[in-house]
Amino acid sequence: MAPIPPPPAEPQDAPDSYVGLDAAEAESRARARGWSTVRSLPPGTFITMEYLAGRLNFEVEGGRVKRCWKG
Repeated sequence: MAPIPPPPAEPQDAPDSYVGLDAAEAESRARARGWSTVRSLPPGTFITMEYLAGRLNFEVEGGRVKRCWKG
């Protein structure tokens, strides 16, 4: 069996730095910093729990990032 390749490197970026930003500005900043996938979600959205390296998730309420996490 072939070895499992290592996951791609993620940007060295603090998710907490996006909290409070305008959602469009946060998404633009995340892409500029190297996140390959940026996902904006309304509060309470049901999502799968698989971890995807290089993905940054935003919980957006009232046009502002309320919460941010990797994967």
